Amino acid sequence: MTVEHAERAEHVDVLIVGAGLSGVCAAYYVQTRCPKKSYAVLEGRNAIGGTWDLFRYPGVRSDSDMHTLGYSFRPWREAKAIADGPAILKYVRETAEEYGIDRKIRYNHRLRRAEWSSEQGLWTVEAENSATGEAVTLTCNFLFMCTGYYDYERGYTPGWPGVDRFAGHIVHPQAWPENLDYADKRVLIIGSGATSVTLAPALAEKAAHVTVLQRSPTYIVARPSEDAIANWLYQRLPTPVARQLVRGKNIAFGMYFYSLARRKPAFVKEEILKMTREMLGPDYDVEKDFSPSYNPWDQRLCLAPDADFFNAIKQGKVSIVTDQIETFTEQGVCTSSGKELAADIIITATGLNMRLMSGVSLTVDGARVDLAETLSYRGMMYSGVPNLASSFGYTNASWTLKCELIAQYVCRLLKYMDRHGYIEARPQRPTDSMDEEPAINLTSGYVQRAVGYFPHQGSRKPWRNYQNYARDLLNFRYSRLNDGAMRYSRCSGVAAPMPHAQSQPQAIPAGGR
Repeated sequence: MTVEHAERAEHVDVLIVGAGLSGVCAAYYVQTRCPKKSYAVLEGRNAIGGTWDLFRYPGVRSDSDMHTLGYSFRPWREAKAIADGPAILKYVRETAEEYGIDRKIRYNHRLRRAEWSSEQGLWTVEAENSATGEAVTLTCNFLFMCTGYYDYERGYTPGWPGVDRFAGHIVHPQAWPENLDYADKRVLIIGSGATSVTLAPALAEKAAHVTVLQRSPTYIVARPSEDAIANWLYQRLPTPVARQLVRGKNIAFGMYFYSLARRKPAFVKEEILKMTREMLGPDYDVEKDFSPSYNPWDQRLCLAPDADFFNAIKQGKVSIVTDQIETFTEQGVCTSSGKELAADIIITATGLNMRLMSGVSLTVDGARVDLAETLSYRGMMYSGVPNLASSFGYTNASWTLKCELIAQYVCRLLKYMDRHGYIEARPQRPTDSMDEEPAINLTSGYVQRAVGYFPHQGSRKPWRNYQNYARDLLNFRYSRLNDGAMRYSRCSGVAAPMPHAQSQPQAIPAGGR
C-alpha cells in the first residue's frame, strides 16, 4: 500500500475490528468517553455477535454468569444467569441497537493487513469485502482489534487413523449443520471440554444414547442456572444499586475460588470430586472418569448448570468412556483397550485453533511484526507496535470484565495523547533483563498448540498479565500513563494529532498523567 493510496483512503480516528461481545463493548466506550473521535467497526461476517452468532450447536451457552459476562453499562436482567447462546446473541444485538453502534458496522469486511507509518502517524488497513470481492482501504490513528482468540473459519480436529472408513456423519461443533437429525440416533462425542459437557445433555433429550469419549477427565462443577440472590436483589433494590451488589458479589466469589484453587489445589480437587460423588452416587467410579491428573485451574473448569450433565448420566442417557482412540471403523470407533463404540453420528468436540487478531498481517514502518517475538503490555498492547490494542479477556473469569477495562484504558490513552499532542504511543521492550513466559498460562491442548505463536509476558508490571480483576481495576483506571514503558511521539511543530501529517515524529519524554 503506497502513501498515495493511503491519502485517498477513507479515514477514521479509531478503527474497531470485530462486532462481537468485545467489539460492541469497545465501540460503546469510544463513542461515550471520546465523543469527538470518529470510528467504524469492521466485521468479517454478515452479522453482529461473534462467537454467539457463529456457534449454533444444541445447548450452546456460556460458562460465565451473565451478571459479569454482560456489560456493566447495560445490566443483564433475565432470570437465568447462565444463559444460552440465543439469549446472549439477542443481548449483544440489542445493546448495539440501543446505542446506535449497529449503524457503525461494516459487514463482510475481513481485515487482511495493516501497515503503520511513523512518518504519517497512521495505520493503513486493507480489508476484503467478501460480498463483492473488492479490496477496501482505510486509514486510522488507532487500531482496536476485537476479533477474539480463535480461528472462525475452522475448528481443530486431530488426524485419527481410519476416519474415512466411518459410514455415518462426522460433525465439528464449530460447523454445526442446520438440519442435522440426531433424534433416536447413537451419538458419540469425542472430547471432554466445555463444548462436550454442553452438548451431551442437550443431545440426550432426543438421541437414542450419547457416549462421551475422553482421553482424560475434566473438572466439572454443578451450579444453578439462576442466581437466586441476584434475582432477589433486583426485585427489592433500585437497579443501579442491585447491579453493583450483584456484579461485586460474583466477581468476589470468582476471585476467591480461583485463589483458593491455586493456594490449596488438593483441597479444592477433593471438594469438587466430593460434589461429583454426591451427584452420581456411591456406585459410580468417579476417580476414573472425573479425576484429572492436573490441578484445578491449570485448565478451565467446566460448568453443568442445574447439574444437567450429571442428571443425564444418572438417567442412563449419557455414558462416559475414558480411553484412547485406536482407529475409526465403519460403525464407529475402536479404542486402545479394545472397546468398540458404535455410532450413527460422531461429534469432534476437540477444540479450537487459536488465532490472535484473526491472522492479520502487521507491518511497522515496513518491517513485518511477529507477535511471538513481542511482549504483551498490560495484556492489551505489544512491544514495538504503536497505536494498536487488542481486546483479550480473562481465562479465569468472565471475558467481558477484562474487555471493559481495556476499552476504558484505550479511551484514557487517546485522551492523554490528545492533551499532549502525541500521535504515537508505542510500548518499548525493557532494556534490562526480565524473566519471560507465555502470555497464557493454561495447560489446555488448544493453548499448548498455539503457545509458540503468541506474545510473551514479563515478570513485572506493566508486562505482567495478572488475571486478577481487582488488581487490574486499580492498574487500568489509576496507573500513570507515562509509566516508563510507553514511548510517546509527536510531529515536529504540531500541537495536536493530525490525521495525515507528513513530518517525521519526534520522540518525547513522557510527562504528566
